[in-house]
Amino acid sequence: MNIVTFIGSSRPNGNTEYLTDLLLKDVDHQKIYLKDLSIKPIEDLRHTEDGFQYVDDDYDQIIEAILASDVLIFSTPIYWYSMTGLMKNMIDRFSQAIRDERYPLFKEHLKTVKTIVVAVGGDDPRIKGLPLMQQFRYTFDFLGMPFTNYIIGKASRPGQIQSDEIALTQAKLLNDLLKNKTL
Repeated sequence: MNIVTFIGSSRPNGNTEYLTDLLLKDVDHQKIYLKDLSIKPIEDLRHTEDGFQYVDDDYDQIIEAILASDVLIFSTPIYWYSMTGLMKNMIDRFSQAIRDERYPLFKEHLKTVKTIVVAVGGDDPRIKGLPLMQQFRYTFDFLGMPFTNYIIGKASRPGQIQSDEIALTQAKLLNDLLKNKTL
């Protein structure tokens, strides 16, 4: 099983990454830090005569990682009741990626991958983070991707996630499924 994790936090070793690391403990995976990549914002050229054009940035690394995956994990702190700008910028570029002639199998491959979303926030996240999960659901539905599972953790200060027994338990349960390849 090839697992790719996109870390959407701008803070190294934050609560969301901690919870994601627990989910992936002893599971082989590739971790991509969006903050370390240069991904330009989308320029919407869908309705122009020439359509989307090649963009000279690091986004091809995202496409290639997805094409090599069986499971995608989207790991994002909850910023203003949504995903981080880093994560949103990556997802916005899907509009271009699904039309990129260099990757003709990209859109079909998305339909075959399993997805997990890990999100952590401090302001009643199990309620106020639900619209974020709905946003992921609509995105995945549009692309034909299955929405396999999600975890919402409660934390704001560094290390605080370690007190969220519900999120820690969910991460451990999903970790067992990943280790046993029964996800």
